[in-house]
Formats: sequence, structure tokens, C-alpha cells
Amino acid sequence: MMGQALARDVHINLRARAAQRELIDRAAQASGRNRSDFMLDAAVEKAEAVLLDRTFFTFKPDAYEQFIALLEAPYTPHPGVVDLLNRVPPWEKS
Repeated sequence: MMGQALARDVHINLRARAAQRELIDRAAQASGRNRSDFMLDAAVEKAEAVLLDRTFFTFKPDAYEQFIALLEAPYTPHPGVVDLLNRVPPWEKS
């Protein structure tokens, strides 16, 4: 997590239903964390995901055409990926 080594200097307050708090507490305990750390990490992770979903990038016209051509090109499987997907996972070996 970004800035984890830095001291926390702001408060974030919120209200929840008892059932929500109990669920959060169980999950925090299961992951070996306290409620505050668990909630803060979960909130930061969700915030990053939301913002990354809204990330866009721009292309110059020629680069855009190349990008679209790559997206629309037929898929050619990479031999290494095919080999990996055809292997029996170690946990399924007897």
C-alpha cells in the first residue's frame, strides 16, 4: 500500500450496520489484520480499481490505426501458453 510507512494523519469516519461491522471484523481477523487496516486497504484497493477503469489513453492517428489492427487481428496462440494450459496442475497430479 502506498505510504504505509508514513504516520496516518487524517481520520475517516463512517457509520455501518452491526451486521456489516461483524462481517468486516470476521474478514479482518481471518486475514490477520485489524479492522482499520483491513478497511483502509480494501477502500484503497477499490478506489484504485475505480480510477484505473476510467483511465484512457490517446494515440496519434497512425498509432491508433496500428492499435485497432492489433485488436482486430485474429488470435494466434503462443506455443508456451498453449503448453502451460495443457499441463496437469501439480495439485491434480497423483
